[in-house]
Amino acid sequence: MADFATSTAPADVVRRQYLASAAGDLAALRATLAPDVEWTEMAGFPLADTYRTPDGVTSHVMEKFGQDWDGWTAHDDTYVTDGENVVVLASYTAVNKATGKPINVRVAHHFVVRGGLIVRFEQFVDTALVRDAASD
Repeated sequence: MADFATSTAPADVVRRQYLASAAGDLAALRATLAPDVEWTEMAGFPLADTYRTPDGVTSHVMEKFGQDWDGWTAHDDTYVTDGENVVVLASYTAVNKATGKPINVRVAHHFVVRGGLIVRFEQFVDTALVRDAASD
């Protein structure tokens, strides 16, 4: 059995991404992403767009969360794996810095992992709950 830290199993790669994100370790997070990664934040979400490259993902998504939210965390709890596809059911928790309103919202994330790296990510989330917390 491969060591978790170096495993190329799709679910292990995705789990390392969540752990790096929760720890605020952007270098470790970038290490899970393919050079040509496509990372899509859902339409209606505050950061809605498709981002490319590991640096593009961390600078336009993870760093922005830190600017606008206190304690932004994705709590991954259920993994469904089918070959290179990994679907994760999770929750986002955070407090919006501008409004002081908290969120605790369920999400689903679809990852595609090839060669030990995340090549695609798509987010599914109740965007209205997040938007409501970010507005007065």
